[in-house]
Amino acid sequence: MANRLASATSPYLLQHAENPVDWWEWGPEAFAEARRRDAPVLLSIGYAACHWCHVMAHESFEDEATAALMNEFFVNIKVDREERPDVDAVYMAATQAMTGHGGWPMTCVLDHEGRPFFAGTYFPDQPRHGQPAFRQVLTSLADAWFKKPDDVAQAAASVAAHLQQAAVSASATLGPEDLDLAVRGLASEFDPQAGGFGGAPKFPPSMVLEFLRRYVDARGSASAAADDELVRQARHMLVRTLHAMAGSGMYDQIGGGFARYAVDRGWVVPHFEKMLYDNAQLLGVYARRDSDLSRRVAQETADFLLRELLTPEGGFASALDADSLDAEGHLEEGAFYAWTPAQLVEALGHDRGAWAAELFGVTEDGTFEKGTSTLQLRHAPTTSGELARLSEVKARLLDARELRPRPHRDDKVVAAWNGLAISGFCAAGTMLDRPDYVDAAVGAARLLLEVHLVDGRLRRVSRDGAVGAHAGVLEDHACVAQGFLDLLQATGDPAWLGHARGLLDTALERFRAEDGGFFDTAADAEALVTRPREYADNASPCGQSAMVHALSTFAAITGEGRYRTAAEETLAVLGPLATRAPRFAGWALAAAETMFAGPEEIVVVGEPGPDRDALALAARRRPGAVVLVATPAETGPEAALDLLRHRPTVGGRATAYVCRGMVCEQPVTDPADLA
Repeated sequence: MANRLASATSPYLLQHAENPVDWWEWGPEAFAEARRRDAPVLLSIGYAACHWCHVMAHESFEDEATAALMNEFFVNIKVDREERPDVDAVYMAATQAMTGHGGWPMTCVLDHEGRPFFAGTYFPDQPRHGQPAFRQVLTSLADAWFKKPDDVAQAAASVAAHLQQAAVSASATLGPEDLDLAVRGLASEFDPQAGGFGGAPKFPPSMVLEFLRRYVDARGSASAAADDELVRQARHMLVRTLHAMAGSGMYDQIGGGFARYAVDRGWVVPHFEKMLYDNAQLLGVYARRDSDLSRRVAQETADFLLRELLTPEGGFASALDADSLDAEGHLEEGAFYAWTPAQLVEALGHDRGAWAAELFGVTEDGTFEKGTSTLQLRHAPTTSGELARLSEVKARLLDARELRPRPHRDDKVVAAWNGLAISGFCAAGTMLDRPDYVDAAVGAARLLLEVHLVDGRLRRVSRDGAVGAHAGVLEDHACVAQGFLDLLQATGDPAWLGHARGLLDTALERFRAEDGGFFDTAADAEALVTRPREYADNASPCGQSAMVHALSTFAAITGEGRYRTAAEETLAVLGPLATRAPRFAGWALAAAETMFAGPEEIVVVGEPGPDRDALALAARRRPGAVVLVATPAETGPEAALDLLRHRPTVGGRATAYVCRGMVCEQPVTDPADLA
């Protein structure tokens, strides 16, 4: 029998609609029920592609005895962290404060005011590895609630006070020397053998890589010996990591796209779920690098997104699950992606199968589980014949893999992540000369405008073309605004500037904090235990760092100073973290590098053709530059944008104007001079 979640729109909540647990969605009705029953609230947070969420659901939430215990003593609320990032942020901060770590599934127990007095992550069905069984935890918590109410109230008040105190920020203006300091800090955590930063698990450092790219490109001509050494270090960290990830088991060698992270230091075994936000960002990072490997990975990743995450409405779905059915019909992590030598031979024949096994590192013992291996491509072929053979093998393996049961797709469309995808496809489309990629970005943007923008306010999610009820948070406004600004640059259509302005003005009006930064939720949003405010980038940019990019880009295009001032004030709020923990401030650092350079405002004017294309490509390789491309007819005194006005060609040739703060250098006509 279905529970209340049967009417939810979230795919994650729908996964729990048949649980015997009497689940509620987050809302005042659930807390009113808790007061009526004088019961504590059990809050369970996860997401649809989360492997350990599935495990805990199977072990506990589908178990009749566990569900009976939950229903008797608790009011149980299930939240999709991707649909309600504000709720997730508050209780993740509590979980980290109370346990020293966080993750999903997340389990918190709250009083009637929403204040947590207990928090944890995954709990097994039986005592295991020093962890108590989930039913033991439930019994102890129920006992505490009814027999020690004063202790519960004191713990809840203490945690709430800590959360409110943690929301107070400091500020520090970043200077160029701070970026040098950040590079040194990153170097101290860099893994010289495997690339990336830190040990296992190892996540793709998308935003840090973009910062390093901009740092190298902006400072590559530095003359001081110390600066030269820093540039060399930054370049090595960038290139080594990009190559390591591209050849790793974390990258889908036959289908394109990246898994969420690797469980080991060497990037061999991934946690197999594929997230839109990771692939959207890495698509842009690889597309902007000028190398054959980067172009190949960018194209394969873009094609993966179009093939497997594009929705019928033109948006991009959130994720592919880590789990799928194996040959015996059991749900196993990685079953869709792992191979044995025998399976390669079956798909390719003996000779090609043996060649593929050696090339992809597929062994009889296996590099994953049950004798299977992930596919790695540490040393790609270089001759034209071998490259052709590799292309044929990959195509045949992809066809063979399509016969396997596919992982579940979380098909909700998240505004912020689609903003990231729009930016990624704009980068890939313009850098790889693929107008179809730009068309895909336009399709996603139109969906956001037509479905997610309701009465002038942005909504967080949609599914099957129907918008959800939850309001957009700061990251939604920032990432979508940046996507629209990137579309303006990719298409030349000035309408995208107006759409971006609307989102940025809403953020400035409703999300701004007194110190010049931003809160994650609007002033008129639902009040939580504390008003969430994230400073650190995680797997995707935090709202504040994303807002710095969007505001500074908008200011560069329009010349309107109040947006630049807001960007600078927000960057100052992020300054202390950027200098103390650069791994978690890559997007703020990338914005700072660009803002120190202006950013450059480049107008390329000329008739369509190879000369204009060459200049535009050189312009787009400039770190963080704002680039507009137009015909001479579009750059007269009546041009739609101030930046385009009075930009004639020189001698009838395609011409580039490079400006900073609306102050321009002499125009150039040679891509080498622009570079």
